[in-house]
Order: sequence, then structure tokens, then C-alpha cells
Amino acid sequence: MVVASLSLRHLTRRYGQVRAVDDLNLEVPDGAFVTLLGPSGCGKSTTLNLVAGLDRPDAGTILLGDRDVTTMPPNERRMAMVFQSYALYPNMTVFENIGFSLKLRRRRASEIRDRVTAVAEMLDIAHLLHRKPAQLSGGQQQRVALGRALVKQPLVFLLDEPFSNLDAALRSRMRTEVKHLHLALGTTSVFVTHDQEEAMTLSDMVCVMRDGMIVQSGSPADIYGKPQSMYVAGFVGKPRMTLLDGSLQRRDDGVAFVSPDVRIELGRAAEIGLVDGSWPTVVLGVRAEDVIVHADGSASGRARFGSTVGLMEPIGSDTFVELAVGAATIVARVAPDMPISLGQPVAAELRPSGIHLFAKESGERIVA
Repeated sequence: MVVASLSLRHLTRRYGQVRAVDDLNLEVPDGAFVTLLGPSGCGKSTTLNLVAGLDRPDAGTILLGDRDVTTMPPNERRMAMVFQSYALYPNMTVFENIGFSLKLRRRRASEIRDRVTAVAEMLDIAHLLHRKPAQLSGGQQQRVALGRALVKQPLVFLLDEPFSNLDAALRSRMRTEVKHLHLALGTTSVFVTHDQEEAMTLSDMVCVMRDGMIVQSGSPADIYGKPQSMYVAGFVGKPRMTLLDGSLQRRDDGVAFVSPDVRIELGRAAEIGLVDGSWPTVVLGVRAEDVIVHADGSASGRARFGSTVGLMEPIGSDTFVELAVGAATIVARVAPDMPISLGQPVAAELRPSGIHLFAKESGERIVA
């Protein structure tokens, strides 16, 4: 059995003075689904192109199992890539598009027919095999692109923002289908996206990228629950994590976060996992689900504060509420039937387990 783990070691790609990929290291276990997540220009697509063999690194090594594929041409790597633009041949039928790579390898006509038919049935496009791309919807074209990759029976499946051209509902459905495919096939997969929702729902491991480097990697729960920097905290999460500038005031009975707009008692340093050190300025981070709103003003928790209801955004199952605290705003998630209205004074408190603190200067997390 061929081991399809993927190792990127000290991978570097420069374009003039710009380091698109900067000494990047990544271990992708055999059969894992790993997502490279980040904004445009962070180096994620360049990394995928290097893995696929569509570009050459200036330094570093790419290993597939124990085999060095760094200088191998793409067709010898046993990898298949799905592009953002689908890249289907417009003059070919769906059958011909899916089977084209097998035809190039001079496979028997019967083998091509059997493999194309099997993949088409798996993707529910067997009834479209006689059509051409112009006769297909966006979602159908995406399935054809997936089929063209799957028919190669690759060891590694590479996906470069494959859903970005689809509408929201179809994008959600395609995510589910790709997840089912991955669970059924167990193929090692590397997925590139700027959409955090895609990353969180699909992945075994998420690698958040910035300036050609991986700044944090881990399970979706780790990335969301314990962001190691303000960059990750602000990038991952919908709505975005509230970030407030301030300082820490220490007393014998605990630590308080203090800003011009609010004072919040956080508890003892050990209780919140505050790392030893001295930080002149800090940033308090809190997610919407960790803000508890009391419409009757009866908050009794330690980390409580007063506020006024600002903008309300109902999204069906929840309502996001902007709480005005002086000139600052803290976003909370509440039940859609909570009896509050714009301009109403309310009390709020933070869940102790949902308190995030970062050093202002370095941006690094300072609570365990």
C-alpha cells in the first residue's frame, strides 16, 4: 500500500523581492483533509501550485510518503488538481473531459468507459455525459471538474478555491458532497480557500496563512477556540471576534481589563490562565456567543458590564446585537425572541471560558 502523507519542508518561492512562500513547513498525514486558509496574496495558491508541480520552489523539499517529488513533472506525482475556473475543454463532452487524462495515457477504451462511468455515477452526473460544458450549470461543471480529478485515482487531491464561482446555496451543497467524497475515498486532500466557513466545515486540520507563512495550524476547534494571535482571532469567526484595546489592572483579588470605555473584572490570573509577564497594553477578545445579555439588567457574573442595545441583525436562529459600551462596540449573540429593542439599556457579562487576551505589541495570545 502506498503511503500518501505529504511533507513540505522549508518550502520557499520568491518573485523578485517578494517571498510568496517563506520557509513553509507542513506535515499532512495520510488520508487527512487539510485546508490552507487566508486572504488573497497570503501564498496559499502558490503553495498548492508548488505541491502540484505547476511551479518550482527556490528552496525546500516536497515529499509524498518517502518519495521526493520536488523536481518531478506534474504527470508523475500521482496528484490531481481542481481549479477555481474548472478549466473544462469547451469542445469536448462531459465524458471526454473526464476521460481525457486516461486517453493521454493510452488506456484501453473499455477501461476509460468503465472508470468514467463509475466516477460519473458517484457524482450523479451520469445523465450528463453526452453534454458539453456550455450546456451545464455551474454546479454541474464543478462536478465534472471533480470527476476529471477523481478518475485519475490520485494519491493526493488538490483543490484551489473550487467553490468560489458558485452561489451561496450551491456552495454549501458542494461542500457537503466533497466532504462525503473524502470520507468515502480517504484520499489525502489539500484545499485552498479564503472562506473560513469552508475551512471549518471540511477540514481535519486548518493552516492559517499570512505573508507566505503558516501562523497557526490545528483542528478547526483549536483554531476557533484558541487563536494564538490577534490576526487569527480577527480572521476566523463569523461575526468577527470583538477586539478591545486596554490594559490589565492587577490586585490581590484578581485582574481587571480596563479601557476608556469599560472595566471588566476577569478573575484571578491563574483562573483565566494568564501567562507570566508584563504587558503595558493588551487586547481583550470575545466572541459573540460568549457574551451573555440580560434584558432585565440582572447580570450577576464577575465579568459584567453595562451597555446599550445598538444595531440588531436577525439571522433566523439567532440575532446578533451590537452593544454600545461608551465609544466601543461588543457584539453578542442572543435568542431571536429576546425582548430587547434599540436604545435599551441592558446588562451583559462574559463567559469566563470565552475570554481571550493578546499582547498589543506582539499580537500574541497571553492566556492558556
